[in-house]
Amino acid sequence: MEYKTYHIEGLIEFIPRVFRDDRGWFMETYSDKMFEPFGIKPAFVQDNQSVSKKGVLRGLHFQKPPYAQGKLVRVTSGRALDVAVDLRKDSPSYGQHVSCVLDAEQNNLFYIPEGFAHGFMALEENTTFLYKCTNFYHQASEGGILWNDPALGIDWGTAEPLVSPKDEVLPLLQEFDSPF
Repeated sequence: MEYKTYHIEGLIEFIPRVFRDDRGWFMETYSDKMFEPFGIKPAFVQDNQSVSKKGVLRGLHFQKPPYAQGKLVRVTSGRALDVAVDLRKDSPSYGQHVSCVLDAEQNNLFYIPEGFAHGFMALEENTTFLYKCTNFYHQASEGGILWNDPALGIDWGTAEPLVSPKDEVLPLLQEFDSPF
């Protein structure tokens, strides 16, 4: 498995080897060993899946400690613009973001550790998004940052995505007191 790191510490994109022949293809989608070069030992406890229409934007979400979640995300059909925003108070990259395109044809995965807000936008119809989480969902610990906060400068590629009413009223970064 190949990988790519980003300017924000902790974010890793994995590109698995795909073995193709006349029968189809095979790939390993997860192994603890993929994290060994980074000294990370995530313990994933929950898998989630969503299907979105083209233009649907979900995020930017996180869970507060002690229910914070690391995530390993990928798409199995379609494509999504995936975004992680650093919310770690003492990080030199606080408030900065990384985006990558997750593509079912490329089969890439993106690891987002605890301390980040996460969101994605479906770039194709019926984009199926899967994510492994290092902690269970805990409703009272939900949090988020407004997807179009000008301070974040995220280029979603559109000014009018389909966003839930809940995500439209999330706070701006400047109004936010990070628990990380």
